[in-house]
Amino acid sequence: MAYTVQPGDVLEISVWKEPDLQRQVLVRPDGAFSFPLVGEVDSRGKTIADLNKIVSDRLLRYISGAVVTIAIQEIKGNKIFVIGQVNKPGEFIVNPSVNIMQALSMAGGMTAFASSNDIVVLRGQGKAQTATPFRYAEVSRGRSLAQNIQLVSGDVVVVP
Repeated sequence: MAYTVQPGDVLEISVWKEPDLQRQVLVRPDGAFSFPLVGEVDSRGKTIADLNKIVSDRLLRYISGAVVTIAIQEIKGNKIFVIGQVNKPGEFIVNPSVNIMQALSMAGGMTAFASSNDIVVLRGQGKAQTATPFRYAEVSRGRSLAQNIQLVSGDVVVVP
């Protein structure tokens, strides 16, 4: 599965033999970035290959045979959050993704006061939000493994 660019990521864009068209761009919170001669590019849901085609196609008006290279310089947009009764709550940059058990590990495990069978994953989908329950005891014993879902950017794991 190819990585999709996220707001907060930093991209390095260069056009071969065009030193004025080589720079780093930050993907803004709205999912777009700007580049000379290309204008605004909406990167939401797009891979590096998708963006390369968009930038190349738009540059063809000005530079025939433009060779564009786009690379991810910094992955900062693919974040999940773990809050509540964990040893190190906070935001975590994940590449490309992690499941709930891995996220709990990244957060230093649960405290002695955690209610491990009442964990919930909050996921925003547009204006709506879903809450998916997670029962640690079942998954840690190798049962109900379907609960251990892959987290996506923006997910919040709540450990009461």
